[in-house]
Amino acid sequence: MSGTRIDGPVPAQRIDKFLWFARLTKTRGEAQSLAKRRRIRIEGRVIRRASACVHVGDVIAFTRGERVRIVRVSALGDRRGPYTDARELYTDLAPGFAVSDRRDHVQDSPG
Repeated sequence: MSGTRIDGPVPAQRIDKFLWFARLTKTRGEAQSLAKRRRIRIEGRVIRRASACVHVGDVIAFTRGERVRIVRVSALGDRRGPYTDARELYTDLAPGFAVSDRRDHVQDSPG
C-alpha cells in the first residue's frame, strides 16, 4: 500500500471554537451563525455546520459585514486568551481586504 502513514489521530478543532479562540469573531454564537448561514469556507468547501473541523494548515475564508477574512490556521487553541496569544493561531492572508475594495475596471467603450 502506498501513501503517507499517519500515526494517531490528526489534531482538529471545531470551526466555531477556532474562530472564537482566535478572536476572529466576538462570540462563539457569532461563529456558529456564520457557519449556519454558509458564510465560511474551509479549503474552498462551503461549511454548513459549526461542528466542521479545521486542521493546522487549512485556509479559512469568511465574511463579517463588509470585511472578507482569509486566514491560514497556524495552531489550534485550547482557550480564548489575550489578543497576542490569539494572533499566533493564524496567518492573515488578505489583510485589510473589504468587499467594498473590489472595483469594476470595466470602462464604457466610446460610441
